[in-house]
Amino acid sequence: MSVLISGCFGFIAKHIIHDLLDQKYKIIGTVRSQEEREKLYKQFGNNSNLTLEIVEDIRKEHAFDDVFKKHSQEIKYVLHTASPYDLETTKFTEELYKPAVFGTRAILNAIEKYGSDTVERFVHTSSYAAIMDFETERVEGTVYTENSWNPDNWDQAQECASRAYNGSKVLAEKEVWNFVKEKEGKVKFKVTTINPGYVLGPQTFDEDISKKLNTSCEIINKLIHTDPSSEINPSEIYGCFVNVLDVSKAHILAFQRDELIGKRLLMSEGRFSTQDVLDVLNEDFSVLKGKIPIGYPGTGAMHHNIGATVDNSETHRLLNFKFKSFKETIDETAEQILRVENRQGH
Repeated sequence: MSVLISGCFGFIAKHIIHDLLDQKYKIIGTVRSQEEREKLYKQFGNNSNLTLEIVEDIRKEHAFDDVFKKHSQEIKYVLHTASPYDLETTKFTEELYKPAVFGTRAILNAIEKYGSDTVERFVHTSSYAAIMDFETERVEGTVYTENSWNPDNWDQAQECASRAYNGSKVLAEKEVWNFVKEKEGKVKFKVTTINPGYVLGPQTFDEDISKKLNTSCEIINKLIHTDPSSEINPSEIYGCFVNVLDVSKAHILAFQRDELIGKRLLMSEGRFSTQDVLDVLNEDFSVLKGKIPIGYPGTGAMHHNIGATVDNSETHRLLNFKFKSFKETIDETAEQILRVENRQGH
């Protein structure tokens, strides 16, 4: 039996593919174009356990129907990772809401039509964005847990791209939970959602390092390439982080372990801010000293609470593995970037 992964060209998805192939799973993945398909086949060495199908636009009502018509009897697990994370867009509905919400609806409907008897587990890549409240994120004393929900509706989410992204994620996740409740008895699959904060860490392949990286990793990449005289807001970025390797592991455990059925896994290994990234880069990479801003060392969120906190002790208990540290995560990300740029690491 196979694992279906949507959005295979994404940062998280590539790591999941790598880890599943290592465990000898057969994968049916979706990509947006022939170009993406050819690149992924090449990157994964034309592995015979990887089959890629093209789904050009997940916003379309029947986007995943052909994939499930073709492979329905093979697919036992579905990992829905496809969802845009773009904080520069101004087209909130078309480029955030519709891909997230309509895409989720399309894959769930395809499972019901063609895989209701064969698909056993559905793992949804949600986000901390579906948990946090935009109004209280920087209010000290606020505590978020696996049971917390972003209260925004789509009208409230129009304030800015960040809030619109958060709104798209909470509404997409609600699609999943509402679907399984409404379709009880009609589909047999069980759900787990993965709710990570900023997902940081290395790219699966060095060749994926480019001038501009995916939205989360670009936080680190941008600081590596920021002139030391630039004005830096040490708390511009504030949130919780988790290493992409841990997020990949959680996706796989989510369909392997029965105790994770029906759970929201809030993946965070602590709070950080822009200043915390600068502190690690300046301390651990001699090649960057004098080349990037220093900011105000020791004043970041890792040392001083500047807003809401996260209690994800239930997630740690359920997953039962140690998450990678902030220092390790920043080091892994920066080392790869500097190596590809032929700049000495440490």
